[in-house]
Amino acid sequence: MSLDPDDPRPPYQQVSSALRAAILTKKFQPGDQLPSGPELAKHYGVARMTVGKALKLLQDEGLIITRPGSGSFVRERTERPVGLRPHLEAAFAKPQVTIDFAGFSSETLYNVMQEPLDKIRTGRLTPESITVRLLLPDTTVPMAVPVLVDGLRDDPALRERARTIATTNSAGIAHSVEVLAELGLIQTASVQVKVYQGSPLFKLYILNGTEAFFGYYPLRERTLTIDGETRTLYDVKGKDTTLFHHTAGPDDASTGSQQVQQSQEWFNSVWNTIAYERTP
Repeated sequence: MSLDPDDPRPPYQQVSSALRAAILTKKFQPGDQLPSGPELAKHYGVARMTVGKALKLLQDEGLIITRPGSGSFVRERTERPVGLRPHLEAAFAKPQVTIDFAGFSSETLYNVMQEPLDKIRTGRLTPESITVRLLLPDTTVPMAVPVLVDGLRDDPALRERARTIATTNSAGIAHSVEVLAELGLIQTASVQVKVYQGSPLFKLYILNGTEAFFGYYPLRERTLTIDGETRTLYDVKGKDTTLFHHTAGPDDASTGSQQVQQSQEWFNSVWNTIAYERTP
């Protein structure tokens, strides 16, 4: 299997991407040993040094472990810190893509979606449909965070700032996905946004109903200047959230399957009961 000559990425990134996809689609199961360096070099038509750099990327992402003298093995992926980006790209390789997100603003999701969406525009990914549901806080009512440090008092200006961030990113996701259908690059596109009265202290992503990513928002004290007035507040640190990955396995009783199932049931229960359609 030779690499794509039209792919602008360096060969080691192409090799790591191919192996990553094979791991995430379970062609290689947790505990499986990957082919040796020479075998991979021959398979992809690259130098062994290129294979080494590709494996280092996967090791840094926590997808594999390398045992000196034994080789590289796929790590158990039920519960461990992960990066969302490579898993999201693998999810977009499926014909029907579904993404459920619950969290504060969907800013991270907007950013990591841009690369796979660009690959759809260039024909390198070809899903038939994309369905996105965003579950966000209602910023028109007082929230637990962001709040002023002094007395934990509500501040409409802080909520308006949070609303702007959430609205900008959710609208960006909607536009990015829906334009693909308008261009005929996918058959159907749907982006729905619902809000609820509460302040999320964790974020949750569910990809294609088979993978769940969960992480707690750390809180921090920070100072902002809004409309010329300085405010000291408590806020969430969304970009610093550590995500843990749960994958549904062939056994419904497995820990990964139960985590994904419970995450989906929780999301659906909130979505169908206390959430309502409104601009964040």
